[in-house]
Amino acid sequence: MSTSMTLEDSIRAKKQDRDILLMTHIVLGHPSFEEGMRIVEAMVDAGVEVMELQIPFSEPTADGPVILRANQQSLENGATVERCLQFAEECARRFDISFLLMTYYNILFKYGLEAFAQRMADAGLYGAIVPDLPPEEAGEYLEAMQSRNLAPIFIYTPTTDDTRMQLIADVAEGLVYCVARRGVTGSDTHFDEELDLYLARCRAATDLPLALGFGVKDRADVDHLVGRVDLAVIGTQTIRLIEESGIEAVKPFIEGLRDPS
Repeated sequence: MSTSMTLEDSIRAKKQDRDILLMTHIVLGHPSFEEGMRIVEAMVDAGVEVMELQIPFSEPTADGPVILRANQQSLENGATVERCLQFAEECARRFDISFLLMTYYNILFKYGLEAFAQRMADAGLYGAIVPDLPPEEAGEYLEAMQSRNLAPIFIYTPTTDDTRMQLIADVAEGLVYCVARRGVTGSDTHFDEELDLYLARCRAATDLPLALGFGVKDRADVDHLVGRVDLAVIGTQTIRLIEESGIEAVKPFIEGLRDPS
């Protein structure tokens, strides 16, 4: 089952009805696959348009302590790459939003790039985020993804200079993921003029939709991003919320992040 619409087309179509879209992140197998499906359902019911499904990895270098702990717990519970892919396929079959995979390059390398991309296409997924794969070393990956209408999503950071932003824009598809600050996920981000100037550089570098992640926690953060990016990414905060208050807290939290449609 392959998707007929590209990720970029899907985002642009949904953006016609919304000032800003919501993109969430879950770690597959955490707290369990059964509970994970309940979380996905709650997020979809709350109006999320795009979701990252993270295949857990033993050394998730871009992730802070909350997501790192979720990765470790999932692996300890016996999560495998194949079980994660089956889960992702079930999500894409059940829910009418755009699902992406997020993981680290070693997973793809061991699985086989062609086989992994084909598995994604067959599952009805839209693209992948592989934060430790730089574009200079991504030739085979890019070919495998592009030949199957899948979006290879790359990352801007505040330390990415304009020349490198352009290099990334030349190979990225679907969207560009803008990291709000240096460091790993889960720490505080200042939604201020410095962030605005950085996002203006991102916008000048590419016509692709922009997603902003790392530190988006509440309605005020999302409101600040309206008009500056196309998607607000909520990752660590929902995992923290589930750990503290249970799955029942997810839907009202997500619904409270922006104006009702």
